[in-house]
Amino acid sequence: MSLRINDVAPDFTAETTQGPIHFHEWIGDGWAVLFSHPKDFTPVCTTELGTMAGLEPEFKKRGVKILGLSVDPVDSHSKWAKDIEDVTGHQVKYPLIGDPELKVAKLYDMLPADSGNTSEGRTPANNAAVRTVFVIGPDKQIKLQLIYPMSTGRNFNEILRAVDSVQLTAKHKVSTPANWNPGDEIIISGAVSNEDAAKLFPGFKTVKPYIRTAAQPK
Repeated sequence: MSLRINDVAPDFTAETTQGPIHFHEWIGDGWAVLFSHPKDFTPVCTTELGTMAGLEPEFKKRGVKILGLSVDPVDSHSKWAKDIEDVTGHQVKYPLIGDPELKVAKLYDMLPADSGNTSEGRTPANNAAVRTVFVIGPDKQIKLQLIYPMSTGRNFNEILRAVDSVQLTAKHKVSTPANWNPGDEIIISGAVSNEDAAKLFPGFKTVKPYIRTAAQPK
């Protein structure tokens, strides 16, 4: 079964660069970003993990933990860390899952079931599907899922922006329009009557009968 938005994120135990974790317990009452990469000691992945390391303080401000994953063993991640810091100037302080038996990658539908049971001998091309991002809420449900091709590095500022939107819309009866950024106007949910909208969003604007905008609530 493919994972979809609002599915409960599969729970698992795994070894990481910071010791063993039980995923749902590790998330606790906060939010989490689980992101994977095809292989250690590869160029795009080096830039990605360093970029995420640089943004970690911003995720922490939002109560979001970061967890990386690849099918390489934990000791490979640890050896690679120096290269990431040399190239990007950022030290990876978040945990990285070692998944050499492909268990978590398969659990999250990053690799097909017939991929075998070991990372030994696998190339980045074999692992091309493993460039995935999951944003998971305090209820342990999947709030967002992104899959990128192996040759395209991810825009982690966009993932941060998406987290801002997901957290805002979880708290208020609103949606965010295309290219929204924090502080921009929001769209009022269709489930909110005009009478209630006037109380919740004083001065809201009706663009079309089905589009009502207002200042972002706090």
